[in-house]
Formats: sequence, structure tokens, C-alpha cells
Amino acid sequence: MLSRRLLRIKVLQIFYAHNKVAGRTHRQSENEIVIQLPGVKDTNRAIDLVGKTAILEFKLLDDESPVAAQLPGTILPSEEEEILKQYADQVPEGDEVLFGRVVNRETGVETKLVYLMKKQSLMTGEFLTEARVNIDQRFNEPYVSLSFDTTGAKLFEQITANNVKKRLAIILDDNVYSAPVIREKIAGGNAQISGSFTMQEAKDLAIVLRSGSLPAPLNMLQNVTVGPSLGTDSINAGVRAGIIGSILVIVFMIAYYRMAGVIADFALFLNIIFLIGILSAFNATLTLPGIAGIILAIGMAVDSNVLMFERIREELRLGKTPRAAIDSGYDKAFWTIFDSHVTTLITAIVLFQFGTGPIKGFAVTLGWGVFINLFTALIGTKTVFDLMSSKGEMKKLSI
Repeated sequence: MLSRRLLRIKVLQIFYAHNKVAGRTHRQSENEIVIQLPGVKDTNRAIDLVGKTAILEFKLLDDESPVAAQLPGTILPSEEEEILKQYADQVPEGDEVLFGRVVNRETGVETKLVYLMKKQSLMTGEFLTEARVNIDQRFNEPYVSLSFDTTGAKLFEQITANNVKKRLAIILDDNVYSAPVIREKIAGGNAQISGSFTMQEAKDLAIVLRSGSLPAPLNMLQNVTVGPSLGTDSINAGVRAGIIGSILVIVFMIAYYRMAGVIADFALFLNIIFLIGILSAFNATLTLPGIAGIILAIGMAVDSNVLMFERIREELRLGKTPRAAIDSGYDKAFWTIFDSHVTTLITAIVLFQFGTGPIKGFAVTLGWGVFINLFTALIGTKTVFDLMSSKGEMKKLSI
């Protein structure tokens, strides 16, 4: 009886390898499962991959049979049925006719190679542990290299040792991909599948082989694609909230701290520009958690300026000159701001290391926001105050 747990695992392996997204499955009835694949854009390709059975077999060619000499070497794809009917009565018992696909690299014309081989499989893909794409240095073409587990390696070594100078066909779903001559015993449990692949075809083949053959064919009963409208609405609402919050903060800083508030708003503007620039450089996707991280970073930037400005106000109340009050205020607030940012940055790193997708998005924007804020708050605003005082003695500070 088919293990539904095994089936679910196999399906998830295929899509995780192909799309790098976390697929989900759950049982719906006695013989139905529901597969959910968030983030998949090419649904047709996803359906095609899930439906593949990927039955990998190794069979010996029967080149010694007289029928093998009578079969044509190459045919057109449309002639397959005709060949099978023509030689149906002549094929020895225990043999079968299979075909291999060949594409001319210059003209792009597809032809079929005709093979007579034993029906009995000497080995299947159940022992396969790895399938990866490599490039043939001689022809600069991709091929799929295979690796077997310990049992498979011993079996493959035994097969090649007992059939030296015979041709061993590598077959996937009744299509012959290659039929090399066994020159000598092959130890180590490695083989390769070549067949004039494009890079995409080789990658798809490797994905299906890596995931292993599904223990039963899948019949698709329903395909529902959910659009991103709900997510888009949420993102737009988050952006609006961020813009409104930023405007309120800017207005408050100007109203409460006057010219110093304008300088703080300038630093805040730089903070947002730098953060968006870094996210764009890494091709990051803006999500609701990411927007939340940006808003929190804005709040921390304002908090840093509030701490410094209040320190400067205290120094001014003690009778110091504006220039001395600025220097003293920044010096006294530096370590408080630095410590709070470092602890927040450590938290962001931990969230990124152990969190899932949305949590990682929040951690990325928060972490970069904190890092940038250390520069804009402690250096950016200080530089503006230094430029103001460099034009002459500052007699009064609007703060």
C-alpha cells in the first residue's frame, strides 16, 4: 500500500530543490492530497515536474540478436509507432524496442535512435543518492552525473564487471538517454546521463532524479492559483502607514526641536535613502515584516536624536556655549546610543539566524537600519552642527 507520508516528502523534495520555497501538503481524503506551493511563478512547469515519475533503469542491449541488425539506426519521431508495429512479431521474447532522442546541434532537427534491449532491468534508481549537472569539456554540453549509495555502487560494479564489451542503456521513463559500451569494470558507484540536453533540460532531469521516483502516478484533480491581490493590499497599507508615521515624526521633531529638529529630519531622510539603496542592491523583496523593520529603524533613529538633543539642552542650561554644549552632549550620549544599537543589532542577527522567512525579512531591515542609524545619528547630524559652527562663533542654538 502507498505510504502517503512518503509521497508527501517526495513532492516537497522536488519543489524545494527547484523553487527554494517551503511547500506544504496535507491529506484531504483517503486517496487525495493537497499540495500548496507559495511563491511558485511558473505553475505549468511546477505541474509538469510533480507529474513526472522518473523511473530510472539500467538495461543491457541485445546487439547479438539478428533483429538488432535489421532495425534502422535512426528514424523520425513520427515513425516510432510504425517501427513498433513492423517488428512486433520479430522481437525475441524477453526483448523490447526503445528509442533515444537526438537533436542536431547545428540544425536543431530531432531524430530518434532505435535500440533492441533486454526487458529485465539490471538496476533501478532506488539506489541513487545524487544527481547533478556538469559540463562536458569536449563538447561543451551539459550532462547529468549520478552517484549511488553503497549497495548501488556494489551492484553497479558487479553489473559492469559481468558485461564488459556490452552496451548498457540508461533509461528514464522508457526513453534511452545513452547506451555506452562497458569498457571495463566501473567501481565507485558513478555514472552519467548525456543526450544533447539544454542546460534547463539537464537541470530539470537532475531535480527529478534527486527527488527519486514517486511511488505512484499523480492525477491532478484541481489546480487553483491564488493571485497576490491580498498581499498587495497589505503591502500598500503598510507603506501608507510608514509614510504617515514618518510625516508625523518629521513634523514633531521640527515643532519641538526647531532647527535641530530639521537637522534630525535630514539625518532621518538619509537613513531611509541608504536603507532602501542597500535593500535594492541585494534585490530584497519588500514585505510587511520588512516594512515593520523599517518603521522600527525610523523610531530608533528619532530616539537617538532625542537623547542627544536633551543632553545638549542640559549643557546649555548649565551655561555652556552652544559649541561646547554640542560637543559635550554628543560625548555623553554616545555610549548610551551605541550600547542600545549594538544590543538591537545582536537581536536582529539572532532573528535572522533562527527565524523563518517573514522573521528574516524583519531582521534584515532592522539590522541594516540600526547599522545605518549609527552613522547618520552620531556622525551625520554632528557634521551638520560642525558646518554651522565653522562659519563663525555660534551665539545661539535653536533646539
